[in-house]
Amino acid sequence: MSYQPIIPSNGIVGWNFLQATYDKQFETFTKDAVLQRETDYFVENIGNVKSAEDLMADPRLLSVALDAFGLGEDIYKKAYLEKILTDGTAADDALANKLGDDRYVQFSDAFGFGPGDTIKTGSAQEMADLVFTNKVQSFEEAVGEQEASMRIALYGQRELVNLAEDGTSTDTQWFNIMGQSALREMFEVALGLPESLSQIDLDQQLEAFKSRAESIFGTDNVSDFSDPDLMDKLVNTYLAREQLKDFDASQSSGATALMLLQS
Repeated sequence: MSYQPIIPSNGIVGWNFLQATYDKQFETFTKDAVLQRETDYFVENIGNVKSAEDLMADPRLLSVALDAFGLGEDIYKKAYLEKILTDGTAADDALANKLGDDRYVQFSDAFGFGPGDTIKTGSAQEMADLVFTNKVQSFEEAVGEQEASMRIALYGQRELVNLAEDGTSTDTQWFNIMGQSALREMFEVALGLPESLSQIDLDQQLEAFKSRAESIFGTDNVSDFSDPDLMDKLVNTYLAREQLKDFDASQSSGATALMLLQS
């Protein structure tokens, strides 16, 4: 990509700048020739796709489809992806429903290749929405190349709203957060939980997330984070704690370097 998003600093100051300039930066970013060429190809050809097998057969279409859900690293897992698409999401034992990551459910739902589903590749509006989401994801990735915490904050801000509206139980939503690396990192940092938490029993992890969320944010209900004020508090807490972590790490590195120079 030729355009690199402008992030003047990390932490809340950088976040406020990004929020204030988001629309203009996003508009400039999406004019990139490579991105436009790939999305144009998708729009022109996705209507010819009638099955999951058809989608697997075209790497360019598949790349846009996966990137829209932040699943680009899975592009070589074609048998796995085809199974996710052909299972659909209606049955409890469908593969997408068993992975603990809502992105796979969204990916499967986007195309309608499951049993009894209506295929959506012929819907101009559905596919236009997917292309727009791909552009959003691509922009977030570019932001992450400048400042990783900003990408996580942008993704969390967007994905938590989707989780809040998916109609699943609070515990299921927490398990989904725990299963997505970006969301997990956001909450672990915001809640002051150690990375080593992932090594204990899953139900104990769940209780740790819920009790800390109740203590810090006054709720353990994931759906409550769809409230803009609570979302702002979550993002600002995450960014402030992440900035403090970076500061502490730099201080520690500086102290180590000083010791080495003095020895």
